[in-house]
Amino acid sequence: MKKQSNAMWGGRFTKQPDELVEAFGASVAFDQRLAPYDIAGSIAHITMLAKQGVVTLQESATIVEGLEAIRSEIEAGDFVWEQALEDVHMNIEQKLIERIGPVGGKLHTGRSRNDQVALDLHLFTLDEVATVDTLVMELQTALCDCAEHYFEVLIPGYTHMQRAQPVLFAHHLLAYAWMFARDRERLDGVHQRADLMPLGAGALAGTSFPLDREWVAKELGFTALYENSMDAVSDRDYVIEALSALSLLMMHLSRLAEELILWSSTEFGFIELDDAYTTGSSMMPQKKNPDMAELVRGKTGRVYGHLLGLLTTCKGLPLTYNKDMQEDKEGLFDAIDTVKNAVRIFTGMIATLTVREEAVSLALREDYSAATDVADALVRAGMPFREAHEVVGSMVRYCIEHKKPLTEISASELKQFTELLDVQTIASLTPAALVAARHVRGGTAPAAVREQLRLFREHYLSRE
Repeated sequence: MKKQSNAMWGGRFTKQPDELVEAFGASVAFDQRLAPYDIAGSIAHITMLAKQGVVTLQESATIVEGLEAIRSEIEAGDFVWEQALEDVHMNIEQKLIERIGPVGGKLHTGRSRNDQVALDLHLFTLDEVATVDTLVMELQTALCDCAEHYFEVLIPGYTHMQRAQPVLFAHHLLAYAWMFARDRERLDGVHQRADLMPLGAGALAGTSFPLDREWVAKELGFTALYENSMDAVSDRDYVIEALSALSLLMMHLSRLAEELILWSSTEFGFIELDDAYTTGSSMMPQKKNPDMAELVRGKTGRVYGHLLGLLTTCKGLPLTYNKDMQEDKEGLFDAIDTVKNAVRIFTGMIATLTVREEAVSLALREDYSAATDVADALVRAGMPFREAHEVVGSMVRYCIEHKKPLTEISASELKQFTELLDVQTIASLTPAALVAARHVRGGTAPAAVREQLRLFREHYLSRE
């Protein structure tokens, strides 16, 4: 084992690494996750070397056969990862040499671990960003389906966590669908920036072997190449950008989590979350806790931390590759896993929640959300808005003091404040009427929300 610890790079050294140094520097415990991409990149690389006459066709075929066998061994869970071999790349290469002999050493011709790990991370990021995008689209679908199912339901809308104006429940849900649409656009941007093929950059300066980088890029599904070898091995912008996009996505999930937590509380009582997405108390039998929503809210900080960590890691690095950059993987892996699970859980929560329509209706009857429309009615009758605002504010204060809804003010009471309105006008300002009046494009009127739903499904939920 000690011989293996520097077999791939140790010719210049006379000592084995200190055991703590070996353990501290090894990344194979987590970067073994890149094995499928490492093998795919190696197969493309050796096939290209044969095409270019750098190795023979027989050597290439032998190496490819050995790599395929190792791939099967890894997929079966039978591969033994060695910490002494540091990382996924050296583990696979050493196993290849053990399996097929010295010819396996030709695989690394014209290649460095620097451009090799960059390639693996690009391929991983491209795959995972596409997966997250699909999962977010499924969440958007659940939001749209829930919006349609409860389309007739009105809920209080809030500003400053105070009741403001009534809105369609569907309108509220669609606000999150649009947030997630922007998240998907950012993920698409990550995909574009990750779609650059770094292999062929070598350690930093390229290679003297006649590589066909364009062929390798096409073989691996890339649409473009890095045009600067130093940039190719040192660039981690796409990883930082991925963490940034994932952080924003988690922020949006956390905002929705907060609303689900509030709405499902006894104080609000607007919704009930399905039992499958809640937990109980070990002490209090009556409890039904929104733990999954709370966990997503809590794990948002975890993803933020990975973003800040990598930004800090990269902020002072000179060109090109530095060992600091080994820190690019664990945070990305964890953020990807956290986000994928969070989105899946939210899709299930939204698809199974129940709106308590009676509780929502009662909340609407008890607020003063018609006040803006009363002021608007005074404006239409000729009063300047600022004066109307003052008059209606006084009316609201009076109704609060006398414990009555604004829409139930009597004719004699109304005359204390204005002669421009009658009680029938005010009484007609029901929550449904208030919502229906917001028929501007993007507003909460039913017709506007129907059109919003149609546009959203057409532009964001269609794969065409």
